[in-house]
Amino acid sequence: QVQLVESGGGLVQAGGSLRLSCAASGRTFSSYAMGWFRQAPGKERESAAAISRSGGITYLAASVKGRCTISRDNAKNTVDLQMNSLKPEDTAVYYCAADYSGDSAYVPTLAGKYDYWGQGTQVTVSS
Repeated sequence: QVQLVESGGGLVQAGGSLRLSCAASGRTFSSYAMGWFRQAPGKERESAAAISRSGGITYLAASVKGRCTISRDNAKNTVDLQMNSLKPEDTAVYYCAADYSGDSAYVPTLAGKYDYWGQGTQVTVSS
């Protein structure tokens, strides 16, 4: 069982930056591939970024590539999403998710692959 708690959301002007952090419980954090998803009002949840168990492989959605980075610290049981040059269309609830994986190179991008989810943190970007 993994519990995930996101933090770092808020209101920011377009062009600004936010760093989202997800803290995970449990002693097997390094066994989980991790992902960040987002869901805007009236839209489906979509993958924003994902990272392999060791952090050596990452995925960034086209919509955030070049503006965001995902990183993890397995010693601290955290995964972060650094978001720069934010746009109004980045406004959404951002969710952290964990997928137990036996493959060190696995970077899941589909929401259905993930086993555990946080409660979400709101990001609002004003124009």
